[in-house]
Amino acid sequence: MRASMLKAVYFEILEYSPENISHLRKKFDLIVLKDPGYLTDELLAQADVLFAPLGYQFDKALLKKCDQLKAIATNTTGVPHIDTVYAEGRGIKVVSLKDEREFLDTITPTAEFTIGLMICVIRNVIPAQNAVRNGKWSRWDFGGPAMLSRMTLGIVGLGRLGQMVARYASAMGMKVMYHDPHLSAPLSNTSYTCSDSLDRLVASCDITSVHIPLTAENRHLFNVDVFSKFKQGAFLINTARGEIVDSIALIDSLETGQLAGAALDVLDGEFDPGFQNRVNDHPLVQYACKHDNLIITPHIAGSTKDAWYLTQRHVIDQVCQLI
Repeated sequence: MRASMLKAVYFEILEYSPENISHLRKKFDLIVLKDPGYLTDELLAQADVLFAPLGYQFDKALLKKCDQLKAIATNTTGVPHIDTVYAEGRGIKVVSLKDEREFLDTITPTAEFTIGLMICVIRNVIPAQNAVRNGKWSRWDFGGPAMLSRMTLGIVGLGRLGQMVARYASAMGMKVMYHDPHLSAPLSNTSYTCSDSLDRLVASCDITSVHIPLTAENRHLFNVDVFSKFKQGAFLINTARGEIVDSIALIDSLETGQLAGAALDVLDGEFDPGFQNRVNDHPLVQYACKHDNLIITPHIAGSTKDAWYLTQRHVIDQVCQLI
């Protein structure tokens, strides 16, 4: 069967580029819905391909209604919203960026942004800008604690992104340490130092940056106990998933000065439907509105137009090759 004859369901909240939507229309009989809440049992029964946005569960109950589904696709590296075990048991291809290492090595914005957040929070860029906007021109209130080249960066998860960040940090003269229990052996061809425990890592580093996927086991990995082990006056950077950090414990650490600052591109609950309407109620957002030592950005680390286009097109092409 030709791909052009297959029925694919795409959701507007995915916000694919116009070029990629046009590409989809050439490849499939395309059905466009606002979001998965508009799916019907009839559409599910007819769909050959589903493009699955985060924040909506494509679980067994939904997939059981898909009589002829051949592939479910997501242009994300994680697939927490897809019941992969059930899908693969049914012979449904799960297409994501999870194992696309060669391709993802060319996609660099998240690692770049991590370094940018690090500089912004340590060098007080946001409060300095606000001061200028309010008519104050003085450097003395905004001095950073040290040069990056005199600081130690701890990386939690030395996978693709962790290694990118490590290379960038090393190029700036930073000492790099890492903790990754999933590595079979410490890396031997780098100057990075392996730490055998998270507690020892955070106790030794001026900055800790998180680069691990969310799992049931590491939810709230950064909790009250771990924050108490941090080097006094250290910084936390999280561009991974919000649920890895206990928000209330983070706030407590910032208030007591255990942490000098934090920069987050992710929040717990951000993929829940309706989060946009509740964002002002999030305790971390409320804290950031009143304090200068917490930066929060709306999950934009990977958000460059070329990266969006390339990751979307890669997943579309992978689907076309597999079905």
